Amino acid sequence: MSPTLRSSIDVAAGGRTRAVIYCRISQDRTGAGLGVDRQREDCEALAERNGWDVVEVYVDNDVSAYSGKKRKGYVRMLDDLEQGTATVVIVWHTDRLHRSTTELEKYIDLCEKRGVSTHTVQAGKLDLATPSGRMTARILGAVAKQESEHKGERVARARQQKAMAGEWAGGMRPFGWGVPTGETVKRVARKTGEESEVPVLDMTKPVPEEAAAVLHWTDTLLSGGSVRSCVKWCADKGFTTPRGYAITHQDLRDMLVRPRNAGIAVYRGEEVGRGKWEPIVPEEKFRAVVAILKDPSRKTNVGAQPKWVGSLLYLCGREGCGGGMTVTQSGGRQYPSYKCPTGHGGGRRAEKVDQYVEDVIVERLSRDDAQDLLLPGPDDVDVAGLQAESEQIRRRMTDLAGLFGAGQLELAPFTEGMEAARAQLDGVTKQLARAATVDPLVDLVGAPDVRKAWKALELERKRGVLRALVTVTLTTPRQGRMPDGGYFDYDAVQFEWKRG
Repeated sequence: MSPTLRSSIDVAAGGRTRAVIYCRISQDRTGAGLGVDRQREDCEALAERNGWDVVEVYVDNDVSAYSGKKRKGYVRMLDDLEQGTATVVIVWHTDRLHRSTTELEKYIDLCEKRGVSTHTVQAGKLDLATPSGRMTARILGAVAKQESEHKGERVARARQQKAMAGEWAGGMRPFGWGVPTGETVKRVARKTGEESEVPVLDMTKPVPEEAAAVLHWTDTLLSGGSVRSCVKWCADKGFTTPRGYAITHQDLRDMLVRPRNAGIAVYRGEEVGRGKWEPIVPEEKFRAVVAILKDPSRKTNVGAQPKWVGSLLYLCGREGCGGGMTVTQSGGRQYPSYKCPTGHGGGRRAEKVDQYVEDVIVERLSRDDAQDLLLPGPDDVDVAGLQAESEQIRRRMTDLAGLFGAGQLELAPFTEGMEAARAQLDGVTKQLARAATVDPLVDLVGAPDVRKAWKALELERKRGVLRALVTVTLTTPRQGRMPDGGYFDYDAVQFEWKRG
């Protein structure tokens, strides 16, 4: 049934033509919905001029038609049209309805099936019942899609320029920055429609308490602490993410490895230079923390809190295995035992193994030559010089990218130059990390009473010393009484010293 015939039937039946209005704005930066309100007013005026009854208004505020995100108002309108709610759809312009050819074709099929006509405030009537009308709709849709693509390119380019200039490129407030300027803007909640005054934030200024928290996490890891302990510290102190959620293990890791902490700007995951904001962590400390968190040997289960020194750090000595040992209390035993997760090789009483390993470590760190186990100090690292060198390398990378983008440099020399620059930058960042690295052994070597100092350490600090100093492998123990008269096979606990 054609739209004209459907309207005639409505009138003949003594009724007026039933119309619906669809309004959409892709970005509502103030949250006030003003763009949607203007569209609605113009569409209602068009309905009044034509004598149509508006039976429903569908609104999608701050939702792009090009992004692919679900538009709830649009979907609801299609469902209602399928049920015969109206015979006319009113929109401000065709690009408010579609910027996707796939969506447009589905809309055309529905309009043909249900005899629905489309009228716009800006572009007049869109007769989808005729080949020429459908062609016009498709042309307008293609133009709208091209405009969206160009807009995306402009936005991406603007963000790149801001990042290259070291400016804030927008987005969610990062933890640690955003001091209120004293100014406010009006925002309207999407779901409730409630209006509120929101403070304008200066993203170049650190929030004192959050900046202090990031620095505390950094120092905790540098001194042998764990991400897990920092997460617990956040919960105890009441710190949350900028969205107000509890800080998780992954949240905290992500915050610690942000170059922004050290005042470094990033674009698409690549460091592009210095940012125009105050850093809250010295670069050498930031590099050291990143090196710690990206160390493969630290990758352990982030679930339950370890309760034993060697959990997942002691290795299985079976040939071809070498996996980390876990502590279980299975098999009817009355005491926890170290056992390979694959289930072979039997168990070793966890308490005895840990005590023996700790005794060996304390004895080694109590010797006169224990000073030789310490890593070289960072005093010989020229932090300022390394930072200047890293800036030069980044500028060179930026210049190479510019030449390649302008067609003045071929792919092969561009790739070769970028790989060389990245390798040089990696070497510089490793040297910077060394300048802030805290040796886990520093609180033990030279202590008046090494055993007392060891016992005073938290479990995570002990595990850090073990990880840095020695690799412990548990082989299958011998059965029966040992030569010393006991039943613990000390020879089944093997030490491979990483230092000294």
